[in-house]
Amino acid sequence: MYSHTLLKPDRRQLTLYSRYPIPEDIIATSPSNEPVQANPHLRWHPLRGEWVAYASHRQGRTFMPPPEYNPLAPTTNPEFPTELPQGKYDVAVFDNRFPSMTVAAHDPPTSIVETLPANGACEVVVFTQDPHASLSSLELDHLDLLLQVWGDRTRVLGANPQIQYVLPFENKGVEVGVTLHHPHGQIYAYPFVPPVPARMLEQQRRFYQEHQHGLLENLIQKEIADNKRIIYQDDYAIAFVPVCARYPYEVWIAPIEPVSTFYDLSSKQRQGLARALKTVTLKYDGLWNRPFPYLMAWFGAPTDGEAHPEAHLHAQFYPPYRTSDKLKYLAGTELAAGMFANDALPEEKAKELQAVVVNIELSESRSKKY
Repeated sequence: MYSHTLLKPDRRQLTLYSRYPIPEDIIATSPSNEPVQANPHLRWHPLRGEWVAYASHRQGRTFMPPPEYNPLAPTTNPEFPTELPQGKYDVAVFDNRFPSMTVAAHDPPTSIVETLPANGACEVVVFTQDPHASLSSLELDHLDLLLQVWGDRTRVLGANPQIQYVLPFENKGVEVGVTLHHPHGQIYAYPFVPPVPARMLEQQRRFYQEHQHGLLENLIQKEIADNKRIIYQDDYAIAFVPVCARYPYEVWIAPIEPVSTFYDLSSKQRQGLARALKTVTLKYDGLWNRPFPYLMAWFGAPTDGEAHPEAHLHAQFYPPYRTSDKLKYLAGTELAAGMFANDALPEEKAKELQAVVVNIELSESRSKKY
């Protein structure tokens, strides 16, 4: 992996990543030369026992720009610069212009509840320069690079003592609220472990203390033995519809041998995860022969400097459709009570995805051709 870090005209950081050497004459661009003045803060929710972020400046963020202006595509007209420069590179990561958290946040307003500066980080990860691509169309070594990028950003962001947890994720499709259609994801770095990963980590910690091996590792072995919901498996990685899926087409991807973070992955594990990731996204797109929306989130260990043998790096996909023409809306039991009700058995939806025939090698040759 090659990388090159630049400073944008508005003082935000841009890091370029590539499978090949990156030219050093690339000059960073930005839609604005004005420094970001965001100063978000946190307020304590006493009934839920969790923090809520407030970032009113985000009301002005870019929303559904016309096709001729893609802020995530490389700049073509210097008079109207985008977030990315021209040049030979594969993946770009830059500080979000409209962050929910920033390490520079300070002086939160006083309130009747506890407040804190939202001292975190929000980055945008542009997967490719091609605006028409998706994870399913990227070459395997490009996906391998993306896994390395997520690991490098986790390492860099997690080295800040303010940061306790790093979460890479991708929102894909208008159905999940995407406002920029160029293939990209985001990384949020939190000054605390957020509620959802905190709860999963606590379950994993209890299991590990009792059994001396991982909870997800145990579940994966049971899924392999049951052999009903597996979407992809090789010697190093697996993708499956979990037996406890909350969403009809939910899929998890994980290394079979547990590792806690992206940067703990071996090259073989990364290659396996790349194949799993491509297989799952190809099957999603092939299910109804159209782009398939989802939220994908990667869960790993906290970045507190402690050992976390209980943590098992993995991705969870939350697709919003329950049939080809019906969305799964979160209703009272999900939003108000926190208990999901799934209208379909995981085994049924796994069979639908298993029946979608994909050919990674053929798709790979097409990717290289175009």
